[in-house]
Amino acid sequence: MTSIRSALALPLVAVSLALATPPASAAGTTTASVEEARLDRAAPQEILRRSGFASLAPEFADALSGADSFVEAERTVVRYGSGLWRRAVDRAQGRGPAGGDLSRDDDRPLYWSRLALTRELRSWKPGFGITEEGRTRLRDRLERSSRGQDSIRYPAGKGVKRILLTGFDPFTLDRDVRISNPSGATALALDGTWLRTADGSLARVETAVFPVRWADFADGSVERTLRPHLPKVDLFTTVSQGRPGRFDIERTNGAWRGGFPDNENLSRTETVPVADPGTQPQWTSTTLPYAAITAASTGRFPVYDNTSVTELPAGADTPVVRPDGPTPGSAARAGGGGNYLSNEIAYRAMLLRDRLGLNRLPGGHVHTPVLQFGPGNTDPATGAVTDPEFVRNRLDIIAQVRAIVAVAAVPQDSLAHPSS
Repeated sequence: MTSIRSALALPLVAVSLALATPPASAAGTTTASVEEARLDRAAPQEILRRSGFASLAPEFADALSGADSFVEAERTVVRYGSGLWRRAVDRAQGRGPAGGDLSRDDDRPLYWSRLALTRELRSWKPGFGITEEGRTRLRDRLERSSRGQDSIRYPAGKGVKRILLTGFDPFTLDRDVRISNPSGATALALDGTWLRTADGSLARVETAVFPVRWADFADGSVERTLRPHLPKVDLFTTVSQGRPGRFDIERTNGAWRGGFPDNENLSRTETVPVADPGTQPQWTSTTLPYAAITAASTGRFPVYDNTSVTELPAGADTPVVRPDGPTPGSAARAGGGGNYLSNEIAYRAMLLRDRLGLNRLPGGHVHTPVLQFGPGNTDPATGAVTDPEFVRNRLDIIAQVRAIVAVAAVPQDSLAHPSS
């Protein structure tokens, strides 16, 4: 996910099924969310048609209308949510029919299909009582299952390394609704795959995708997804889209939200909200082997060790950029990856690592190059939803992330970089 600097250049709720449902809740609502409202634009509809995903929402609506209890509705939601994730992963990894002429590596069918499902769920009118809390639970189950967040599984036994990687939805869609996010495409391409690390070890990769929404992060979606797995993995990395033409291994993450609008067009300017804020550090740091990664030949894009941050120095009220990281006692205003949700997922993941006492576990954030359309296809108003250069760029980014992960998974004796 692009940082501000570079882009501009809950636990499940408890449900009481016995409660009577107010009429407005039972009837559902036809008011789409900000994200869902973009579905009716030409590009999302074309992406759904050309990927073979256009039929999923009507099928889901039919199945949901046949549910005669909350339990059955929840089963339907999870079945279609997890089925959407599996279908997107299978398509990205070349299994089954492509379903259309869009490149298999495309992450956008998953994003727009999910929104089509959530819109159907929002307007659903069940024939039985359901609380607003029940609707919230169903939406949460749909979100988690269709993002791979609840299907992370590693093989038992020794001798296999375990790697966890996360990506993001497309974003800045009001600027260009055609946009794809290479981090989400990477998650689809690598989920459930095996790779050989740089030292020849065999590793299993599991992935999940996160929304570009401030509220989900405040509700603990990152911690809820990662907490069960961090103690069991050998490496983890959050991935997002960063600056044009380069990869960045972000050295430091900051506890600050800079206010750039999310996919719901909501802004937040505040300290990153976390559990137990009394022990919250201003900065967290990577434990990825950045020197080894930047020295390796991983692909056509240059890879940088990014040490820059923006801070309020102790006792000061004017932010300053520090090219070599934060100074003692400073307050965060931007990590190396800025102060948007890419910085925040890295901050949260590293904080969770440290609070779990896993300071030597290799983990950090990788910013990919911006995924660019080809020359002559850069105008959102007149451009095509895909082109050969666009596909080539995405495939090259995916391959280079895989190569970076293979390097990062090799143990480094000099790795320990505990958080500030």
